[in-house]
Amino acid sequence: MEIHRTFAIPPSLGVFVPLVFLRFISFRNLYAGFTMRIKKKFSTGTATNFVSRTQAIRKLQLSLKDFKRLCILKGIFPREPIHKKKANKGSTQNKIYYYAKDINYLAAEPIINKFREYKGFLQKLKHAKAKRDTLRVRNMYESKEELVLDHLVKERFPTFSTALRDLDDALCVMFAFAVLPHTKIIKPSLVQECRRLTAEFMHYVIESHSLMKTFISIKGIYYQAEIMGEKITWLVGHERAIGRLGGIDLSVMANFAEFYITMLRFVNFRLYKQLGLYYPPQIQTGVEESKDEEGETVQDQVFSLARPLARTPDSEEKPTIDTFTDGESEDLMAEKLRAAEALRTLFSKCRFFINRECPKEALAFVIRSCGGTVSWEYCPGMTYSESDPRITHHVIDRPLVNGNMSRTYVQPQWVFDCLNARRLLPVAKYLPGETLPPHLSPFVEEKAGDYIPPERIEQLKQDGHDVSKLLGEVKEPPKKVAKVVPKKVKKAEPEGMRVELGQTWQPNAQLAQNDVKHGLKLREMMIAKKHRRVYHKIKHGIEKKKREVNSLHKKREILSAMSAARAATKPKKVAE
Repeated sequence: MEIHRTFAIPPSLGVFVPLVFLRFISFRNLYAGFTMRIKKKFSTGTATNFVSRTQAIRKLQLSLKDFKRLCILKGIFPREPIHKKKANKGSTQNKIYYYAKDINYLAAEPIINKFREYKGFLQKLKHAKAKRDTLRVRNMYESKEELVLDHLVKERFPTFSTALRDLDDALCVMFAFAVLPHTKIIKPSLVQECRRLTAEFMHYVIESHSLMKTFISIKGIYYQAEIMGEKITWLVGHERAIGRLGGIDLSVMANFAEFYITMLRFVNFRLYKQLGLYYPPQIQTGVEESKDEEGETVQDQVFSLARPLARTPDSEEKPTIDTFTDGESEDLMAEKLRAAEALRTLFSKCRFFINRECPKEALAFVIRSCGGTVSWEYCPGMTYSESDPRITHHVIDRPLVNGNMSRTYVQPQWVFDCLNARRLLPVAKYLPGETLPPHLSPFVEEKAGDYIPPERIEQLKQDGHDVSKLLGEVKEPPKKVAKVVPKKVKKAEPEGMRVELGQTWQPNAQLAQNDVKHGLKLREMMIAKKHRRVYHKIKHGIEKKKREVNSLHKKREILSAMSAARAATKPKKVAE
């Protein structure tokens, strides 16, 4: 006999128990919902988007030196958060921040393993040196693996045009390292590689005739070339001795130079192949020789920039320029091609010889870019000497003692000014011993209201430009003429009815000006607060520019007065 046990609920509690159970479940779910919605402080937003440098180094397990080198090679740089206190989780301590996604991107870089392998190599090398095992030390140096950065160039510059856009900084750094003295950080191989690659790039600019502008400044010589539609500007220091370098972290700059060397190798190879040149470059003979007849290496001839390079047999010929006439105006593209052709043949009929005190590399670069030939004393691969009768221009920067009447002697500035002016300038102002005219920068674009030197205005007039707009705002103050005021004579008033001529009403100029200023102040008061600061900055910049222009005009007047006084006091030559 089976007995079934059942739990009976009294009728009085039949409704009360389910209600209590349901209320318990609802309060529990409500509490769980509140706990899920509450977020911890600094768990989202700016606090998670940025990491400090210490946190990044700890995550990547690198030293500070290796972390800096890795960031330079990968193109990662510090960021400035808008809310530093939020990024630092409530603290106001100054730190260096990086994007968290950038650090995660660095964590997958295979170069980190190369850094660790190099540390192991140093430990083994140190152990071998301590044991004085010279054979093992030599074998370790010979089998040492070099760091390859080819994949980094492809990552950072997926197309060739992007590499050309970032070529400005690369050229500036490499031209600076090409002349630095050898130290523990700046190794001879680094300097030699920078020197070789910069010479190759300058040879390409010469062969393609892409040099457009140049300017000699206190810092150095600025060049601008147009390559495949991209304008590339770089700075080359003056030829002078360089002593100890202080205040510069050369280890950081060497990391930049290491990456730019790999980048410029790719760029030079691509440019040479597009132009139909041999790479590595060869002299025009087309024969790859270690030494020439005079015992000079081919590398020295490449560095000198004096001799042309050899082209491959399948190189393309120079296209001819076609002109298309549409009524009275010619095609704009044909005009640009004609101007480029005139620039590349600017010195084609000139043969230069450079004196030993002049900057040979800069002059040879400009002269050969414009189609001229150049040589100097002890020039590698020199084609003619100083006594050659075919020389048309002799560049000299010292007083002339014994000159040759069959050639023209000019100062170095004449070459640079001819390139900027796109024509051969008269040599009367550039003769040895003459006071040179001002060397104006071609990188400055003149605008109405700016200070424009009179020499620049004359140059624009000679080039056929309209300068009326540039001189429109410059008005000379009217000369004051003393007026003779006649004495007033009282006239006898006629009797009876009469009609007299009245005076015309003339507006007061000062009151009109006050009304304009008052209206301007009222409009300034209506500017929103978030835009008011920007407006005042713009207004301050305009006023500052006006003060600078007025200051330059005053300096020009003082210099003109001083030169006039000096010319007046200078004794005149008496004709014999």
